[in-house]
Amino acid sequence: MSIFTQIERKYNWKLKGEPVSLNGGFMHKMYKIETEQGTYALKLLNPFVMQRETAMANYTNAEQIEVLLEQQDIRILPALALGGKKMQEIDGTYFYLFDYFDGNSLKSDEITEYHCREMGKVLAEIHSIDKKFQNENFSETPIDWEFYLAEMAKVNRGLYIMMKDCLPVIKDSQNRGNLARKKLPPIVSICHNDMDCKNVLWNGDDYRIIDLECLAYGNPFIELFELALCWSGYEDCRINFGLFQAFLQGYANAGGELPVDWETLYDCNNGRLEWLEYNIKRVLGIDCGSDEKEIGAEQIEETIQHIIYYSSMRKKILEHCIG
Repeated sequence: MSIFTQIERKYNWKLKGEPVSLNGGFMHKMYKIETEQGTYALKLLNPFVMQRETAMANYTNAEQIEVLLEQQDIRILPALALGGKKMQEIDGTYFYLFDYFDGNSLKSDEITEYHCREMGKVLAEIHSIDKKFQNENFSETPIDWEFYLAEMAKVNRGLYIMMKDCLPVIKDSQNRGNLARKKLPPIVSICHNDMDCKNVLWNGDDYRIIDLECLAYGNPFIELFELALCWSGYEDCRINFGLFQAFLQGYANAGGELPVDWETLYDCNNGRLEWLEYNIKRVLGIDCGSDEKEIGAEQIEETIQHIIYYSSMRKKILEHCIG
């Protein structure tokens, strides 16, 4: 019996037509399901992610923060609480259901200064909800790149060569990031942790922020810097500094506190390394399904391009930071 039929029976819904696969994240599977009771978005959570020891605690914490954002009327698309719970489960399959929002994420050539100012504004609002002056417990990134390089040599020669050529830049980024995190000011706030272009759906000037499972407390300056880059073209390795500064200005105009030490933030912004490691594991078949190898290979190539581009743009990025 399919998960869709099981959902239909569990909630006494009547499906209208076949569920439609939605474009979206690289980790979970999304579907649009139409029922006689309404139209919903279904997120099937990656079973390998759910096997991690910290998974349930992380999701529970994110759900609690999600409620805080709902109470503050932040334009998010929250998971539905059915039977008093947001996360649903049928026979070991975990999922979330959402009211369907008829919107689309913006392509890079559709993003304007207006969109960047709006995103800067809402980010400042999120960061202001529960800001705390305390040190975040950053742990050093301990990724053993030599191990992954040796393993990749056994399974994919092309990716092995690409990783080997980029290894000095990767190691330098990891070392700089580990040092920089110790210099961050002692401030934490609610952070979305993945509010890039693909996770905001637009319908004209209206929008909803989605993918809230990564909500957690973190350093707001790091998130501000990362998102200003993402919304200004970093994903395409083509930063538009007008968009970059519009995002920062929108944040400042909404009362968001701008950082002083931009260079430290630049070095801290090396989360691509963890994404690279995750996709290397996909290709190597570590903690993932065999159907994830192809997308893992694609993401390795793309991520390495980002890492190289980011390193080459250091001086120019820092020249355009405002404050």
